Amino acid sequence: MKIRHGLTMLALMAAAAVAQAQDALQVRSWAASCANCHGTDGRAQPGMESLAGANKDDMIKKMLDFKAGRKPATIMHQLAKGYSDEQIAAIAAYFAAQKK
Repeated sequence: MKIRHGLTMLALMAAAAVAQAQDALQVRSWAASCANCHGTDGRAQPGMESLAGANKDDMIKKMLDFKAGRKPATIMHQLAKGYSDEQIAAIAAYFAAQKK
């Protein structure tokens, strides 16, 4: 009985690890859509805003302000509307974790 319970726990832990890896890949793919302006992994070319290593809460606030139309933009207000608040938070966390 203990062996079967142990195997069940291992299977659940493996499934959780796979789901977490898939979630990380999904977030990375959302963040990749920012590369045209903000650079690969958020390290932008001169003249554009770098996101790598930026404050997560500041990024979330900016994106939510773009999404709600409180912050003027040329394209960011349109892009921000394409993400849920949860997706915005995940993308901000991704960029915040990147090295500058």
